[in-house]
Amino acid sequence: MKKDYTFAVARIRGREMSLLSNAAMEQLLASKSYDEALHFLADKGWGRSDERLTADNLLQAETEKTWETIGEMVDDMSVFDVYRLSDDYHNLKAAIKLCYTGANMDPERLFVAGGTVEPERIYKAIREKDYSLLPEGMSAYAAEAYDTLLHTGDGQLCDVILDRGALEATYAAGKKADNEVLRLYATLTVVAANIKIAVRCGQTGKSLEFIRRALADCQELNTEALALAALGGMESVVEYLAGTDYADAAEALKESPAAFERWCDNLIIRHMKPQKTNPFTIGPLAAYILARQNEIKCVRMVLSAKLNGLPDDMIRERLREMYV
Repeated sequence: MKKDYTFAVARIRGREMSLLSNAAMEQLLASKSYDEALHFLADKGWGRSDERLTADNLLQAETEKTWETIGEMVDDMSVFDVYRLSDDYHNLKAAIKLCYTGANMDPERLFVAGGTVEPERIYKAIREKDYSLLPEGMSAYAAEAYDTLLHTGDGQLCDVILDRGALEATYAAGKKADNEVLRLYATLTVVAANIKIAVRCGQTGKSLEFIRRALADCQELNTEALALAALGGMESVVEYLAGTDYADAAEALKESPAAFERWCDNLIIRHMKPQKTNPFTIGPLAAYILARQNEIKCVRMVLSAKLNGLPDDMIRERLREMYV
């Protein structure tokens, strides 16, 4: 029997009213300073009143609020694992680096909220080398990444292993999802990441072995053909993509890497919007989470630009479409 999400969807409709529109993003971008931008967001209800008003505190608070909201509506949060697994691997990466360096630092400063595994459990698994504390798939990547770092001292290779682990876990979760938005998110996340990896590896002259190790398996792209194309640089990657279902992505990639990333995010947003008219499934909740992630990403870009004195036009061309 399918679960009825009618009540949860009704509640999420109210939350959608507080999402930032394209017009609101333009107002934020028009802020004369970093501090003015922070206060604009605070006036919109962003952040927590008992915390100092900084970009880190504000963005972390909004991420936590998103998952708190969804947690109040859904009994089984595992349906949203496709969104949450990347945070697990971020925390795994932080735990490994912290244990390897032996830095005297509070682990909580490095961890992010929203994952499927408690950060303290991940940290304990790495600190004690007890990988059985982790989910099966993650434990294998954790052991490989930490052992690689211990034996080679190569932090980049450690990151490559964990990044691929995150992508393959996300892809697998997407294949198991019942909802179109969740499946689409997983597919586009892995496809986009593979394309970015191929371009970056081509630009930096990585070996075929390295590229193969970095790319995550997925049915939508022939990763062996993509790896070979990467050896020829950007033009070869674009030529390969032109013969796939992602020919539009190739056009965006020819414009710039930033245009390609914007194309990927906008495509997902456009597929999300029809979920507003589907009140009986998990779709509107899945769409809301993505809308919030997109919103937080855009706010992060604007705040970073304001803090570093970058021109508005530079950041405007990188902003994504908003859900409302």
